[in-house]
Amino acid sequence: MTESTEKKGALSGLRVIELGQLIAGPFCGQLLGDMGAEVVKVEPPGAGDPMRVWGQGDKPTWWQVIARNKYSVAADLKTPDGQDFVRKLISRADILIENFRPGTLERWSLAPSDLLKINDRLIIVRVSGYGQTGPYASRAGFGGIAEAMGGLRKIVGEPDRPPARVGISIGDSLAATYGCMGALAALHDRKTSGKGQIVDVALYESVLQVMEGLIPEWSVTGHKRTRTGSKLPGIAPSNVYRCSDGEYLIGANQDGVFARLCKAMARPELSRDPRFSNHIARGRNQDELDEMINAWTERLTVDELEAITIEHNVPAGRIFDAEDMLSDPHFKARDAIVTLNDPELGPVPMQGAFPKLSRTPSNVRRNAPLRVGQDTDEIKMRWLGE
Repeated sequence: MTESTEKKGALSGLRVIELGQLIAGPFCGQLLGDMGAEVVKVEPPGAGDPMRVWGQGDKPTWWQVIARNKYSVAADLKTPDGQDFVRKLISRADILIENFRPGTLERWSLAPSDLLKINDRLIIVRVSGYGQTGPYASRAGFGGIAEAMGGLRKIVGEPDRPPARVGISIGDSLAATYGCMGALAALHDRKTSGKGQIVDVALYESVLQVMEGLIPEWSVTGHKRTRTGSKLPGIAPSNVYRCSDGEYLIGANQDGVFARLCKAMARPELSRDPRFSNHIARGRNQDELDEMINAWTERLTVDELEAITIEHNVPAGRIFDAEDMLSDPHFKARDAIVTLNDPELGPVPMQGAFPKLSRTPSNVRRNAPLRVGQDTDEIKMRWLGE
C-alpha cells in the first residue's frame, strides 16, 4: 500500500510532530495520521520508541499499527542540537503531541510558552497522568494508574476477586482519543482566532469522562458501583450466556426486545410474568432470569443460538477473538481489517482506519518506519528546505 494510490484523508495538508512514546501520545498521532495528517515522529537515536519491541507472541507487531502513516526522524531532545532541530520543525507544524511527565519539555528548553512564540498557530497536545496542574501533576503516571484513579479498575472483574484490567491499555487509548478530539477542536477555533493553544489531557480524567453515572449515583442516591462480572446490575437480560460449545452475549433488556427473546425461547409467557414484565421487575429478579436463559442456551451451540436470535431480531452476538475477526464476512465487507506488507514481517493484518468518512475517508497510507530516523533527510528537505 503506497501513499500515492490512496485518498489523502480529511486532515491532508496538516503537519504533526509527535514527541511522545509508548501509547498515549503515539496513538493520538496514529489517529491524526489515519485521517490524513502528515505525522513526523521524533525518536531518540539508537533504540527509538520502546513500542518498536512491544507486543505478544514471538514477534513484536504493535509498532506496525501505532506507527503507521508516520515518518521517523532522529533527534536527541536532551541536547542543544536536537532541541534546535525540533524548534525548526515546530516553526512549520500545525500540531505538536507530547506525553512526557509535566516539566520535561521545560527542562529541554522546549516550554510551550516559548514554542508558541516561535509559531503562534501551533496546537500543543500535552498528555500526562494527572494533567499539567494540581498537586499530583509531577507524579509519574501510566494508563493503569489512571484507570484506577478514574474509577474503572474498581468496577472491572468478579465481585469475589481483586480488581481486573480491561485487557488492553484503555486508559492510554482514551487519553489519546481525547487528545485527538481536543486538537481538532483547537483547529476549528484557529480558523477564526488565528491562534494555537495548549490541549491539556490527563489520563485519569479521560477514564473519568466515560464512567457514566458513577459519581452522581453515589452523590445523589448513595449507590456505589462495585465489581459485577459480566452482568450489568439492574439491566436484564444483558449478560454472557453459556452454550454447549462456547459463550454468547445477549442484550434484551428493553420490553419489546425481551418479548421477542421469550418467543425465541419458546416461553412467551415469561414476558407477561410479573417478575419479568418490565425493566424494573427484570432488574430485581436478574439472577433468576439469567439462570432461566442459561438453562436454554446451554442446550444450543453458538451457531444454533445465533440463528435463533437473528430470526427473532434479538440483539446478540458472538464473542470474537482475532481469529474470528479475520474470517468474518462483515469485517471483510467493511474493510475493518487491512493488510500491510512489512519488509521484515511480510503481510501484517491490522485494524483499519475509523470512523469512515464518505468523501475524505481515513486510510492507512504508509507502513510504520522500519529504522529509527529513516526519514530525517526527507523531512529536512520538504519541511525546512535543507
